[in-house]
Amino acid sequence: MTTERRCPPALRAGDTVALVACSGPADPDAVRTGVAVLESWGLRVRVGGTVRDDRPHPRLDYLAAEDADRARDFTEAWLDPHVRAVLAARGGYGSHRMLDLVDWAALRHAEPTLFAGSSDATAVHEAVATHLGVPTVLAAMPATAYFDPVAAEHLRTTLFAPCARRTLPSPAAEPLRAGLARGRIVGGNLSVLAAGVGTRESRPAHGGIAVLEDVGEEPYRIDRLLTHLLRTGWFDDVAGLALGSWSDCGSDPGAVRAVLCDRLGPLGVPTVWRLDVGHHPGALAVPLGLPAELDAATGTLTVAPGQ
Repeated sequence: MTTERRCPPALRAGDTVALVACSGPADPDAVRTGVAVLESWGLRVRVGGTVRDDRPHPRLDYLAAEDADRARDFTEAWLDPHVRAVLAARGGYGSHRMLDLVDWAALRHAEPTLFAGSSDATAVHEAVATHLGVPTVLAAMPATAYFDPVAAEHLRTTLFAPCARRTLPSPAAEPLRAGLARGRIVGGNLSVLAAGVGTRESRPAHGGIAVLEDVGEEPYRIDRLLTHLLRTGWFDDVAGLALGSWSDCGSDPGAVRAVLCDRLGPLGVPTVWRLDVGHHPGALAVPLGLPAELDAATGTLTVAPGQ
C-alpha cells in the first residue's frame, strides 16, 4: 500500500491509449464512436480484447469477460511502456470482482500511468490510489451515451494536462451549506464506494473533499448507502462535499435533495449539490487524489496541485 502521490505525465498528440473493459460489455457501435473521438485528438487507440468481445464471459452476460481476462487486459495495458493512459470503456458492474487478480506489485514498479473512468470504475480509482498512489480522472467514458462533445472535451483537457490548476464550474450548482473547504479530492459513485467498505482498497474521506454521484437509485436507497458510509466512519473529518448528478434517482429531485440534507447536513461542512459530475450530459472531468478548493457559495471546485 502507498500514500505517495505521483502525477502521471500529460498526454501528447501521437501517444497511445488503451481502452479496457473493467466491468460490463460495451456496445460495438459505441466503442467505434468513442475511438473515433479519441483519435480525433491525435491519439492512437489500442482496444483491449475484452472490449472487442474476443473472450466473452461464458455464463454471466453482464460481465464483459472472465474476471481474470479483464484483470489481465488492465494489467498488460498499464505495464505496456507505449501506453500512456488506460481508459475504462464503460461501467456497469464487475470492477470489484477483478481487483484481487490485478498484479499490483508489478504495476508499482512501472511508470505512473493515467487512468480515467467513472461509475463502476470507481472501484478501480480506489485501488489505483491505494496500491499505486497515482492520481486518476473521474470522467465520462468513451463507450457510453454520456460521452457527449462537452464531456469529451473535459476529458481531453484533463488528460493533456492532468495535474494543472483549473476551476471546474457548474452553472446549476447550488450550495447546501456555504463555505470554503480544502483537501484532496476523493469519491466517485456512491453505491460502488459503499460496496467497497471493508475491502483493502476502501479509503475514508478523512480531510478530503468528497465528490459523490449516482444513477438509478431511489431516494430511500441513497439514504441507506449514505447511512452505511456514515456508520462506518467513512465521512469522519471530511472537509467538504461536492454532490454531483443523481440521474433517474426517483421522480422528484427534491426528494433526493431532502435525503442529502438530512443525512449529510449534520456533518456541518461546506456542501454543494448538482455539480456537473457523474451520469450527466457535459460531465466534468475531476482529478481524484489532487489537492483542491471547494467554494460552496459559488458552486466551484478548483483543482490546486500546488496547495
